[in-house]
Amino acid sequence: MTTKFRNLIKQNRLQLSIILIFLIATFFLTYTLFSDKTVRVSLDNVVVRTGPALSYSKSGIVNSGKRVTVLKKKSGWLRVRYNDDHFGWIPSWLTNRKFNFSKATNLSEATIVLDPGHGGNDSGALGINQKHEEKTYTLKTAKLVQKSLEAKGARVLMTRSTDEYVSLAARATMANKHKANAFISFHYDSAPENNSGSGDTTYYYHKKTSLRLAELVNSQLKSKISLNNRGVQFGDFEVIRDNTQPALLIEGGYINTSNDFKQISSYHYRKQVASAVTVALTQFFE
Repeated sequence: MTTKFRNLIKQNRLQLSIILIFLIATFFLTYTLFSDKTVRVSLDNVVVRTGPALSYSKSGIVNSGKRVTVLKKKSGWLRVRYNDDHFGWIPSWLTNRKFNFSKATNLSEATIVLDPGHGGNDSGALGINQKHEEKTYTLKTAKLVQKSLEAKGARVLMTRSTDEYVSLAARATMANKHKANAFISFHYDSAPENNSGSGDTTYYYHKKTSLRLAELVNSQLKSKISLNNRGVQFGDFEVIRDNTQPALLIEGGYINTSNDFKQISSYHYRKQVASAVTVALTQFFE
């Protein structure tokens, strides 16, 4: 570099700095404009929050069909720009999807983990006819609950969706890892002698996080299911004990009692359980 050129740079340092800053700003603005991804909001009344979780305060509302610009992703939530100069976080699972109704509730923001008890080489309890295994009916029930919750816009994760073995520790870990807003485990009771037990029970472990949810779910089960309701009880079960999320375990009746099993094995019963859980979770988040 010649002395003359170096002197020229020194004399025009300020102007050159301004030009460089302008070029860098132009580059990043152009990159942002062309790299931004837009998504379409899928429900009406989707709450925009100040952070990526239900615990953050509400900062706005966006409706179905609204195009928003994605700025950042975190824990299943999207930081978006909407209405030109508004910013906030919305659930990613409420974008670019089709729903069969228009109105959303806070349940639509939630992540729910459903846990069909047993599975694989762990059959669970057996019916009077021992070909009827608990694992079969817990999965059937959980799948209908999943369908009902997803119809309301909730993000639903299943600890198992097929007849496979999943350890108890892994079930609780899934809810903790995904910071689920609720965890519900489905089981069916068994008595030492056939036809000697009856009724459904809702169990919780952590009173502070889970008792209210257990009470809401049990109240709905009591009103919708024509079994002897055994109420809300404390239960020392690993899947709810090791859960840092609101968590409960439903024993939905006695699989080795004829009257109970007649209901457990029916589609109508499972539909009512799905309705009970959906209504209770809606109340819980409201």
